[in-house]
Amino acid sequence: MLPLTDAVKPRRFPWVTVALVGVNVAVWLAYQLPAGLEESVDEIGFRACSVAGDCTEPTRSWLLTATVSMFAHGGWAHLVGNMVFLVVFGIRVEDRLRPARYLLLYLVSGYAATALQGGVELAWMTDEDTNIPGIGASGAISGVLGAYLVLFPFTRILTVVLPMFFLRIPALGLLPVWFALQALEGTYGLAHPEEEFAGIAFFAHVGGFLAGAVLATLMASESWPRALGRGSGGRATAPV
Repeated sequence: MLPLTDAVKPRRFPWVTVALVGVNVAVWLAYQLPAGLEESVDEIGFRACSVAGDCTEPTRSWLLTATVSMFAHGGWAHLVGNMVFLVVFGIRVEDRLRPARYLLLYLVSGYAATALQGGVELAWMTDEDTNIPGIGASGAISGVLGAYLVLFPFTRILTVVLPMFFLRIPALGLLPVWFALQALEGTYGLAHPEEEFAGIAFFAHVGGFLAGAVLATLMASESWPRALGRGSGGRATAPV
């Protein structure tokens, strides 16, 4: 499934979302392509072993790589796919939270994603696995998805379902399914370490999503969980 748009025009220009897309694209074009993919990932990728201090080779500080790796990608498809999700969901989340809170949510979600993925690797994976560098904006963007769910649960999102079906699916029907798949695939990967999962950090998606949902709930009084708590039936945002 690939989300395209929720067809709702924001009230303000999404400066932060545009800037985040620009930074991600700039890191790819100005640094990763000239340096080479393997070299750039090795240089700025986050390694869980750096937190434990037992990497097999010298690495940069874990705080630096946890930050910079949020803006690096493993290829054109990785970059474009992440930016599509960021634009589709980020525009309205930024519009609701305003730029400063939205940027804070994005960054904190990215750190939470890295923390959960790194913690899982240190607790259950081999030393070889904890030395593998991780990159990508998907953890932070997962936080934007979590925020979208609690802010706009009934908004319908135009979604492409392969091979070429177009459906308008409420966020409450789309995003929990996506989240469940990340958690299930991550858990399955831990139980079957011999199988290849194309290097996808599923627990980063889980950590980012949960962080974004919690932060958006705390930041916005009209978020769905807080509306339910007030006994309003949960319709914090009218269906679109």
